[in-house]
Amino acid sequence: MPARRRTDPAQGRAAVAAWLAGETDRRTTTTAVRFTLEELADVAPGNAVEVRVPPAGAVQAVAGPRHTRGTPPNVVETDVETWLALATGRLTWADAAASGTVSASGERADLSALLPLQAARDRS
Repeated sequence: MPARRRTDPAQGRAAVAAWLAGETDRRTTTTAVRFTLEELADVAPGNAVEVRVPPAGAVQAVAGPRHTRGTPPNVVETDVETWLALATGRLTWADAAASGTVSASGERADLSALLPLQAARDRS
């Protein structure tokens, strides 16, 4: 069963477009992050990887074994700007990992095959 969307897709796409144009405030940026996290959960449903983008949001995605207690074995954590750059294709997974702006632990934590997200891709 896919994750329930909390962000209206039209508002989410508008927030991503605003972020890409450099015209965002904290609320718009948070909406963009939450929309892209929900999009990731739609593209790669599952509970094997927890993707954290504090303080904006977190989501579980990617098929595989489900964790039930404590810290999950597969965790991706990054900041808001890095996440949106990854989700839109302005930054590659390899570059983010090399620079240390994304932390990924666990065998399923490499999201390079899932990013950028089609719904958020920078088309400029």
